[in-house]
Amino acid sequence: MRDFLDSDGDAWVATVRSREGLDFKGRHHLYFYPEGAADQGVELLDVKWNSHQAAESTLATMSGVELRKRLRSARGRVDG
Repeated sequence: MRDFLDSDGDAWVATVRSREGLDFKGRHHLYFYPEGAADQGVELLDVKWNSHQAAESTLATMSGVELRKRLRSARGRVDG
């Protein structure tokens, strides 16, 4: 889980969500939500991992610029 500010200065959280089922390949994906509103987030299903550990490790190394870019992409798909 990573806290960061979007391009407007609003606080967001980037985390990992997992899907249930027998298909383990790409089961874990990136999820963003406004701080304090975990149920109002957006998924980015293009960013997938095979294990939760790999997802958390990658998320920990992502820069703020990368997180803002990915958030913008996820929000654009929902709004557009």
